[in-house]
Amino acid sequence: MTHHDSVRQQLQAIETLLRRHDHWQSSAPEPAAFESTQPFCMDTLEPVEWLQWVLIPRMHALLDGSFPLPQTFAVGPYYEMALDAAHPLRDALLAELTQLDALFGDNV
Repeated sequence: MTHHDSVRQQLQAIETLLRRHDHWQSSAPEPAAFESTQPFCMDTLEPVEWLQWVLIPRMHALLDGSFPLPQTFAVGPYYEMALDAAHPLRDALLAELTQLDALFGDNV
């Protein structure tokens, strides 16, 4: 399995988790939500919205176009802070994001 295949598989695992727990939205946020200058659009999108509407589509676009992927990548630490300990998806989502993060950096 290529690195691109591994990344695509992990993105699909994150999407599946969001869908299975009814955190996948059927309609996009207003266009203004994507104009944020904050990392992760933290002032305009909920953390799981950012995954669905920004991270997953942008990563798929890189993969589909056979473009180079980021050399380093870490979204897990943000989600450790952004998701309240009581969030129903926190542990499962952190596990999936940690696996995604592990595909980037020195270990690739």
